[in-house]
Amino acid sequence: MTGADTPSPQQAPETSACPGCGAVLAVVPGLVGTHPGASASCAGLFAVTVRGLREEAGQDVRAASLLRVSTDAYDAQHLVPGGPAAAPVRLCLELERNVDHARSAALGSRVDDAAPRDLTAPARWTTTVADLAADLDVVDLPALVRAWADAVWADWAPAHDRLRAAADTALTG
Repeated sequence: MTGADTPSPQQAPETSACPGCGAVLAVVPGLVGTHPGASASCAGLFAVTVRGLREEAGQDVRAASLLRVSTDAYDAQHLVPGGPAAAPVRLCLELERNVDHARSAALGSRVDDAAPRDLTAPARWTTTVADLAADLDVVDLPALVRAWADAVWADWAPAHDRLRAAADTALTG
């Protein structure tokens, strides 16, 4: 066998941890970050994972609702320091106050105004978009999204009192 016939050893892909959720993902050369607080690879994985929901959301209320919940779960894991914790407040509205996605969206600026700006995100997340994407071949997306949103909300437990108060303020305006 010559050197030309010998396969070169495969190099492990370069990885990086997302600054928001901590998921360790392969670095995709040339991929540009599209979400503040997230790595480019994490934002790209989220976009690919929910692409079908995004395509169906205009015609399907259920898909639109799942897209909203998945976006809020993702955003709650990728807060910008000093910014409003609006995504965890929306999760509270959706998961605990049974506010539908259309009303939650309509409360936009009221949620932003009521949301705390000084919360510290959990140091570790139970589930991330990487876990969601890894399970797509064995579990249907709606079940995964609901479980992910529930896990993200549970991870925010130390701040639940403040997030619930903000949700109630947004509702009563």
